[in-house]
Amino acid sequence: MAQATASGNLVSASRWWHRSTIYQIYPRSFADSNGDGIGDIDGIISKLEYLKALGIEIIWLSPIYASPMDDNGYDISNYQEIAPEFGTLADFNRLIAEAKSRGIGIVLDLVVNHTSDEHPWFIEARKSIDNPYRDFYIWRKPAEDGGSPNTLTSSFGGPAWTLDLRTGEYYLHLFSRRQPDLNWENAKVRAKIYQMMNWWLERGIAGFRMDVIDYIGKQVDQSIITDGPHLHDYLQEMHRETFGSRDVLTIGETWSATPGSALLYSGADRHELSMVFQFEHVTQQWDEIYGKWRSRPFDLIKLKSVLSKWQYALAEDGWNSLFWGNHDLPRAVSKYGDARGYPVESAKMLATVLHLLKGTPFVYQGEEIGMTNAPFAKIEQYRDIETLNMHRLHLDAGLSPEDFIKGANENGRDNARTPMQWTPEANAGFTTGIPWIEVNENYTVINAERAVSDEHSIWNHYPKLIALRKEHAVIVYGRYQSYLDQHPDVFTYTRTLDRKRLAVVANFSAKTISLDLPGELQIAGRCLISNYRPCDRLPDKVDLQPYEAFAILAVLD
Repeated sequence: MAQATASGNLVSASRWWHRSTIYQIYPRSFADSNGDGIGDIDGIISKLEYLKALGIEIIWLSPIYASPMDDNGYDISNYQEIAPEFGTLADFNRLIAEAKSRGIGIVLDLVVNHTSDEHPWFIEARKSIDNPYRDFYIWRKPAEDGGSPNTLTSSFGGPAWTLDLRTGEYYLHLFSRRQPDLNWENAKVRAKIYQMMNWWLERGIAGFRMDVIDYIGKQVDQSIITDGPHLHDYLQEMHRETFGSRDVLTIGETWSATPGSALLYSGADRHELSMVFQFEHVTQQWDEIYGKWRSRPFDLIKLKSVLSKWQYALAEDGWNSLFWGNHDLPRAVSKYGDARGYPVESAKMLATVLHLLKGTPFVYQGEEIGMTNAPFAKIEQYRDIETLNMHRLHLDAGLSPEDFIKGANENGRDNARTPMQWTPEANAGFTTGIPWIEVNENYTVINAERAVSDEHSIWNHYPKLIALRKEHAVIVYGRYQSYLDQHPDVFTYTRTLDRKRLAVVANFSAKTISLDLPGELQIAGRCLISNYRPCDRLPDKVDLQPYEAFAILAVLD
């Protein structure tokens, strides 16, 4: 039912996923059950008790469909088959059942902006210009000089067009040349996709995370890639034809989203998606010329500004997704914390700040034990197609090899893709074989076995946070208010619902800080969580230890 805020306004009707925490699994790197060096479905099943103990109610799986793996499964050759390295459809059915028995739902990655060039649709489409499947993809004649139809570039580097020699036309691929873009203007394409989505929904999945869904309305002749004129028409049609009548979760990956457009995707009366991923807190740290391959220094003031902007924008409608990392981003403790000096304290601080905001929190595999970025020394250690392509292009543009490796070690996608560190044994207990990508060398110190057994570990901080969201409505629906916005080292905010106020205070630095608190934060109550000593009262001045974070719940007079 709808719940009232302290201001008396109504928030969106309650949904089951408002109180849940989502755990993202990158199957290739999670747990290998058969020793081939690649994670698989049976490996995931073997770790369900671990996730249940953490308090997880939803698992989001990166793609497990049949694929030649040019982009690690985001190039799909058959939407209704499982990639053999991950298992079989029977294995997936067992995963659904085993997860459900533990109160966990499975969310699949929906990749429908493009397919693999080995998908039967594309194999047919390139046979001739009058093939029935030709219009399933986006084709254009060469420019007058025989070159690309226009100057659109791929997100993985180089032109977004590849010439098909057999038919003499170019096809569009906004990612790898082996990932041709689907033509969403074709109603037959949309119908096929909806049919496929319903097939998975009928198998009992809990919903979809939708890869680069803001791309599907593209108008390439006008160089419009995201937020095309028919994008929301397509999403509303998808809602009607697939998940609209089902109680499932839908999450759109939208790199282009703004607070205004997020309400178009997730507004209560829009009939589109449950929520979107927005990446403004990520991209505002990138270099203007070299993007993520040469980061700017961390700026907490800018980070707070972005997080607060989204909290305010979706205060009464829509819904926030809360995350530090995922399969495309660096490790949270390496990016925002202090992986060398205060790894445990800073990881707990980051978790506290994120999980007590309004929205649904996401935990990326290994985040709960403080896994860090991979200290690769040479390009040959990388496996990601984006990193390998960008290495060549950025060196050609003048970036030094040393600077590129430094940038890749800070922001490259392989940081999130090194194998999950389960034990201090060989290959971190991920596999008995040779892992598809190197294990981070710190696995003997950072691993789940050690973390679970240590009551003071990062891991044991997470179930407390996850349980708090289930217990306290103020964490789910409370009004957000930030304070000390210009402080370079401290993030403070409150959440207020009816007569309850939660105050969150966090030090983002390795310094001890003496902090003068505004009156709204000077409260007494109960400390819900802390990464140092419990504190039940906030006076006018408080001394914060390095990376200290705590939350106090008070009842207002």
